[in-house]
Amino acid sequence: MQALKILIAKLRKGERAKFAKKTKLGHYRSRTDDLVHVTVLIGREVETGRSVSAARQRKKRLRMSCPFATETTAADNPSMPISLWQRRIQRAHELTEQRPFAAEMLRFYIAIANFQEQLHRRLNTALPPKSRSSSIASDLSPQELSELCPSFPDFLSVAQRHGPAPLTEISNQLRARGESFWSELLQEAWRVSAPSDAEGFLVQAFLQPYAELLRSHSSPEAAQGKYASCPFCHRKPGFGVMRQMGEGAARSLICSFCLAEWNFRRLVCPGCGEENDRTLPVYTASDFDYIRVECCDTCKTYLKAIDLTKNGHAEPVVDELASAPLDLWAHEHGYAKLRPNLLGM
Repeated sequence: MQALKILIAKLRKGERAKFAKKTKLGHYRSRTDDLVHVTVLIGREVETGRSVSAARQRKKRLRMSCPFATETTAADNPSMPISLWQRRIQRAHELTEQRPFAAEMLRFYIAIANFQEQLHRRLNTALPPKSRSSSIASDLSPQELSELCPSFPDFLSVAQRHGPAPLTEISNQLRARGESFWSELLQEAWRVSAPSDAEGFLVQAFLQPYAELLRSHSSPEAAQGKYASCPFCHRKPGFGVMRQMGEGAARSLICSFCLAEWNFRRLVCPGCGEENDRTLPVYTASDFDYIRVECCDTCKTYLKAIDLTKNGHAEPVVDELASAPLDLWAHEHGYAKLRPNLLGM
């Protein structure tokens, strides 16, 4: 939330006014779980009762495979592997040009992602792979802490050089505390499912590549129940993804920490389990027509979902970050985000 306030404050008044004028969020409610929607767009009339599947059939599916696989291959050079980190970084560079209001935040993310990739590779080599587990351990072992702590000051240096002023100050303070304090800090952040301040989000951003590494070597259990919880680390989802399924689209949720992905029914609130479609409005904006703001009027929470059937170029982790004006709109309309992302937004 603090990062969102900083971003909003840095937007020029003209840009904010322009966005406020242009952003007329469309609103629709699902009649069924997969196909038909009744649509009403604010400020203009549109055809209603139209089958979503018919529109989707006209879309070219550019990439429907899971964006969280450990590695993919460049289409123009099958022998050239591209890591998931580089895919995210490339997408962040693209969006920096397309969305000037998010450029500063995306440049910070690029610096963080470059560090995360290097840490991920080093830990993958330095720490022996754990036996395939269905869930994350509640504590970091002494060996894990001994590998993580030496990299923490380098991460703080990245935050100092590229982050906003509040994170620079926090990074300076943490650097002065020493390795013993860092070890306790990392252990506590590993245990806590929801950071409550900027320091907590900063530390979780450091730990995230290791959580993702452990998850990639695991066999998570299938998610149970109607309340959304990561099947691996048991944290709440940070955002959702819509993927092609038959003639419609299925929703899956993405963990806010380890980035595990699991299927979740479209007409269920991941926050409180509400199933009444009349209290589950979905909003879209013309500038972000492939990103759904999925709200719940029962618990007053929301979750953004990246619709890959409408934009196959999207990298959900990055596109969620680069759509902060949607967060601003949701907060102004009384909704709280189910779980802020790794930059605290």
